[in-house]
Amino acid sequence: MNAKRHVVNSSPPQILSLMFLSFIILGTCLLKLPISTTEGITWLDAFFTATSAMTVTGLIVVDTGQAFSLTGEIIILSLIQIGGLGIMTFAVLIFILLGKKIGIKERLLVQQALNQTNIGGVVYLIKRLFYFSIVIESIAALLLFLYWLPGMGWRQGLYSAIFHSVSAFNNAGFSIYSDSLMGFVGDPIVNMIISFLFILGGIGFTVIFDLIKSKNFRDLSLHTKLMVIGTIVTNFIAMFLVFILEYSNPETLGKLSFFDKVWAAYFQGVVPRTAGFNSIDIGSMDEATLFLMMLLMFVGAGSASTGGGIKLTTFLAMVLSVLTFLKGKEDVMIFRKTITDRIVVRSLAIAIIGISVIFLGVFILDITENAPFIMILFETISAFGTVGLSMGLTGDLTWIGKLVIICVMFVGKIGPLTLAFAFAYPEKSKLRYPKEDILTG
Repeated sequence: MNAKRHVVNSSPPQILSLMFLSFIILGTCLLKLPISTTEGITWLDAFFTATSAMTVTGLIVVDTGQAFSLTGEIIILSLIQIGGLGIMTFAVLIFILLGKKIGIKERLLVQQALNQTNIGGVVYLIKRLFYFSIVIESIAALLLFLYWLPGMGWRQGLYSAIFHSVSAFNNAGFSIYSDSLMGFVGDPIVNMIISFLFILGGIGFTVIFDLIKSKNFRDLSLHTKLMVIGTIVTNFIAMFLVFILEYSNPETLGKLSFFDKVWAAYFQGVVPRTAGFNSIDIGSMDEATLFLMMLLMFVGAGSASTGGGIKLTTFLAMVLSVLTFLKGKEDVMIFRKTITDRIVVRSLAIAIIGISVIFLGVFILDITENAPFIMILFETISAFGTVGLSMGLTGDLTWIGKLVIICVMFVGKIGPLTLAFAFAYPEKSKLRYPKEDILTG
């Protein structure tokens, strides 16, 4: 009775964290079943894989296509779908199907899960989100199936199309191929469909629905304007820099034709936000390119999306506040709108929390793992951003290293729903103290 009362009285972030952990444990048990693997895996590897799938990260300690049977891969795909769209999405849909009323508690959970500012219309948003996701994944799967049908046959082509469509739209980065998508490095069809899926899934559902209902750019919300412009500019800059930095690298773009270079640079430039697929060897990239990708992974995708990271709008809010300070102005303004101080402070809190988690993870891994520092840093940021890109370290992690990455993946997925909201909504008090400046800089 006391345990039940404790759960009921828990805050929405605490309940969401518990639900996520419960599904991860369930997924671990299912993946450990003999029917789920080809030769069996350890409990820790099953736990790592379930966490990676549920947090839509994509980091793997065993080869997905080799270690798991069809049953195991379907379990992984189910965890990806639940983790990508959100546990509360499916919980609310079940409530609706059973004819049960969606109360305030459930609406608050949905608000937290989808990172919404209020609870109004969240149930309607859930329905649209689910239908939209299924339609987009189905269309993409059909297109990939028709394209892969001649070479793979209907059975393998259909399964591969469904698996990669769900994985891409949910920004998971899981692939049933050992080399991810390196076999399709210069394939424009696969590159366009997969990148369209993870960009659409990563831009945020509120942005997508705002774009659908708005007739012109001026009608869009400030959040949508920042996400659309920020995504286009960031992706273009990332693609250009990858193309320039890796152009002559014989292990990545150097061995490809010009048009294949363009496709590879485009795909690898946009994929850190936060899909986790790779069409070229990540471990062979130049250090400058790797540093660029780490920045992109840390920034991540959009709020209320299937992606991770601190979120693009969080990063833009901090950049705009810096520019405002350098200009000597008081208010942070963009598109004739003022961003409140509360949003700026929350953005700073999210970034600091993220940096702290990464620092702690890197610190521990640098002690326990026999690997170059850049590999440890890259892997940790990839885990926090729930990206899934790897330089090859994940599969060689010690048991301590695996547990650290598991924790970082979990915090990376749940963090914005728990820690950031705790900072954003402090306990209100009427007590005020005199203001006094401190020396900075």
